[in-house]
Amino acid sequence: MPLTAETWEAFAADFKRVPTFNWCWCQFWRRRAKDFSVMKVPEIRQALHDQAWSDEPPGLVALEGERAVGWVSLAPRERFERLERSKKIPPLDDTPVWAIVCFAVSVSARGQGVGRALLEAAVAHAADRGATTLEAYPADVPAGDRIHPDAAFGGTRAMFEAAGFSMVASTASRVGGAPRVIVRRELGAAPTA
Repeated sequence: MPLTAETWEAFAADFKRVPTFNWCWCQFWRRRAKDFSVMKVPEIRQALHDQAWSDEPPGLVALEGERAVGWVSLAPRERFERLERSKKIPPLDDTPVWAIVCFAVSVSARGQGVGRALLEAAVAHAADRGATTLEAYPADVPAGDRIHPDAAFGGTRAMFEAAGFSMVASTASRVGGAPRVIVRRELGAAPTA
């Protein structure tokens, strides 16, 4: 379900205790490095709050009853300033893409398929908004290896490939000791008017 004014309170109450989330409130990729580095947590939290009240939700929330247990951040790539300026993850081409940059799952809900469900919902959400290509930047973890949950915020290549994405490029970026790759999934043609 989209993060909006209606879902904000449940989301904020539960996610302020998620260690991988509560320091950045999903603003790390949305801000230039120099801007993000001077922001304090209350400002960062307020930025996500304001985005939740905007016309385009900044991501989706997984709810278990009234409790928020998961989060995925996605938007058109140009809304992620740090990503747009990145030398380690530069744009591949001129294709207009939507980007998935972050997942967070509460500790109590890990291992229950919340991340996979959020990824499926992200694909549907982007397609519903006219996206034709969805891109992400997961860790390329070798089969049988594990990555620390705190470093898995971008997902894993295997997770995305299981959801129909294909690796299209390597990057100069690393996360949790693993190389980060670019994966894409074509979502079909944009609707014509």
